[in-house]
Amino acid sequence: MNLDDLFGGKVAPRLDCGGRELLLDRPRVMGILNVTPDSFSDGGRFATMDAALAHAERMADDGADIIDVGGESTRPGSKPVSADEQCRRVLPIIEALAKRLSVPIAIDSSDPLVMRRAAEAGAGLINDQRALSVDGAMDAALATKLPVCLMHMQGRPDTMQDAPHYLDVVGEVRSFLADRVLAAQFAGFDPKKLLVDPGFGFGKTLEHNLTLLANLRQLTGIGAGLLVGLSRKRMIGEVTEQALDGRVSGSVAAALIAAQQGAILLRVHDVRETVDALRVLAAVLPKRTKPKAGKSPTKGLWDDED
Repeated sequence: MNLDDLFGGKVAPRLDCGGRELLLDRPRVMGILNVTPDSFSDGGRFATMDAALAHAERMADDGADIIDVGGESTRPGSKPVSADEQCRRVLPIIEALAKRLSVPIAIDSSDPLVMRRAAEAGAGLINDQRALSVDGAMDAALATKLPVCLMHMQGRPDTMQDAPHYLDVVGEVRSFLADRVLAAQFAGFDPKKLLVDPGFGFGKTLEHNLTLLANLRQLTGIGAGLLVGLSRKRMIGEVTEQALDGRVSGSVAAALIAAQQGAILLRVHDVRETVDALRVLAAVLPKRTKPKAGKSPTKGLWDDED
């Protein structure tokens, strides 16, 4: 990957996440902490304070570079959760984690009030699945002075999987994210504080998801770092024919494909397994050599473009 293309500089980019640094010199891991009763993967498992803190600490020990805390499920068919209820779920946990952990904490929410209050509680990054499109979200996020991830979603969580349709899924997702990056910049955001997420599984069929993953590199040139969340999603289950508890290997494989195409932050449930896989990738990539003259090996999917 070429980080200069992403951030326009020769020094490894660093995100200031509310006073805590997230170094993006190589693909990093964001551990998922859902404190909801109805998350698709781990709903209810970490809804209590003790369980949430223990899981977050375990993910940090396993190598997570940032912990993403969410209080509203956005699985297909889910219903909205009020700002007050999200705050009730996430604020005590964010406050406790900010005291216990050295890694940054992200808030996974699209609600302006939740963004502001989470920042006050110690969150250092806003992960917004609605790309700051909710009324007041742009101003609220800007006021926190925190980095923001802007995600693509076609439709709403309760209806997004009814009949997703694209003429060109890669081009349309790229155009949407580029537009949201520009909107954030015009609002006053430092472009080096922006991330984008193609939103795997959010208003997309299996074919859409696979096409996005195969062409992910096309999303790395729009002036923002690329965050990808593929962990345990339905697309992994459909490809591997595995239920949720059997999707670890497929999720790690998808994360590596994303990393090889320029994803700089990988949002995952299985932190240790992903960290280990990235270590192997980091050990191998520097050993690559260009083919000698006259040789024409089969071109790999993630080889550099000619």
